[in-house]
Amino acid sequence: MKILYLHQYFVTPMMKGGTRSYEMAKRMVAAGHEVHMITSTSDGGDGVRHEVIDGINVHWIPVLYNNKMGNVRRIAAFVKFAYLSALLAKKIGGDIIFATSTPLTIVIPALYAKLRLKIPMVFEVRDLWPELPIAMGALNSKITRWLAYKMEHVAYHSSANVIGLSPGMCAGIAKTGYPREQIHNIPNSCDNKLFEVPDDLGQDYRARYEWLEDRPLVVYAGTFGRINGVCYLAELAKAVYLIDPEIRFMAVGAGADEQKLLETSKALDVYEKNLFIMPPIIKSEIPQLLSAATVCCSLFIPVEEMWENSANKFFDAMAASKPVVINYGGWQSDIIKRHHNGLSLVSSDISSSAESLVAFIRNKTLLKEASLASKVLATTEFDRDILASKLIDVLASSLE
Repeated sequence: MKILYLHQYFVTPMMKGGTRSYEMAKRMVAAGHEVHMITSTSDGGDGVRHEVIDGINVHWIPVLYNNKMGNVRRIAAFVKFAYLSALLAKKIGGDIIFATSTPLTIVIPALYAKLRLKIPMVFEVRDLWPELPIAMGALNSKITRWLAYKMEHVAYHSSANVIGLSPGMCAGIAKTGYPREQIHNIPNSCDNKLFEVPDDLGQDYRARYEWLEDRPLVVYAGTFGRINGVCYLAELAKAVYLIDPEIRFMAVGAGADEQKLLETSKALDVYEKNLFIMPPIIKSEIPQLLSAATVCCSLFIPVEEMWENSANKFFDAMAASKPVVINYGGWQSDIIKRHHNGLSLVSSDISSSAESLVAFIRNKTLLKEASLASKVLATTEFDRDILASKLIDVLASSLE
């Protein structure tokens, strides 16, 4: 197949962010398919830049975007990319279009190319739009909400198949009347080979910091966005310090709440006492960081629409054979409760969460069992190779 892969925020392991599209596209190439990734870059430039990365034809369209932008500038960036990528997709051509959100506006170039090229389209849902932006207050007017719901309906019902990244997302897709037999649950997955690193790599990382050495370490590595609620980590660090001052917390990343996290951690007197804030790192450096961790965490503010998210941090932790600590409900919490590969905290009760976390970290038997459970899940249910093969099968069946 010649696959037109549309993803506005494509990231390689040498960049910061989630690499799902890179990993899937790389495996499509390995399976013998021709992949053209149409994406954006904030590096500037006057025109589209093309390069081949691990066999993937990547077409970079210059569109300024960052996590700190307001809603109006974000929407403008989405619209600009939709227009330019539509023209580019038509020019490149292909056998099938695979469009992945967010943003939901990716359906515009996908649908344009589908109609002009007369080829099938498969749509991938990474977040339940528009439910999530509505819950976050990004879509306030009746008109924008109506347009968003209309766009969602068109995205699904124009597709030969639709992919959701969690059971809840698939259920949300089905609620629109889209046929259940054409909905496929392919969650984020574990890059197990990437995280197969020697133990001394983590020890070398720990040795860099006098404040760490052999102390327990809780790691959050990801975006400091409003939806992540990373200030929770500062509050948790404060409560844990009162129980066990030896446990260390590390927040690695950047985003809209970066300054807020810094100010909160200083106000709570945990900054560089038991909470340490580090700049973001590229994906290829994440395995060493997680190797040094005792547990890894994934965080969200208490918005139920986020519970069906498929957080990369959750799967990276499992690939690294680490217990996963989360502060939200939904299907990932169900996994933890069913397989005992980590700990689900109650975000509204910092004190009890701190007590639970300290007890968990100080129980070597529980830690060992949770680590093993994470690795079993990573290799049996969420291995990237297995799920990429499933995705390729969905694309191939869409041509029949």
